[in-house]
Amino acid sequence: MLQSVGLRDYMITNPVKVKDDANLLNTMKIIIDNKVSGVCVINENKVLVGMLSEMDCLAAILKSTYNNVGVGLVSEYMTKENIIVAHPGDDILNVAQDMLAKNQRRRPVVEDGKLVGQVSCRQLLTAVDKFNL
Repeated sequence: MLQSVGLRDYMITNPVKVKDDANLLNTMKIIIDNKVSGVCVINENKVLVGMLSEMDCLAAILKSTYNNVGVGLVSEYMTKENIIVAHPGDDILNVAQDMLAKNQRRRPVVEDGKLVGQVSCRQLLTAVDKFNL
């Protein structure tokens, strides 16, 4: 049985993240090496400023190839607007339901304006698995 339904107990506390001025090709390597579908993007103050997915990277590579230009920085391709975040005290079931409704694989967790974690489908499944114990 779950000990709590608080998101804090199930979130990744050190998610894969990059700075907004990171080179996109280097970030793609980070995504590949860490076997994740995307990364949180932060600024120098650890404030979440965006999200970058594998799909964003693929779009950047195709655009770069088509236009015969360099790939550039993460900030040029990341999702910057309408980023839905969770908070450590949120109910994990509510977060799971909202992620499912919005077809999201991951959601950053923010506290006092700073990135403190991330929850993904895998963490949600792990929490559900604990229901069955």
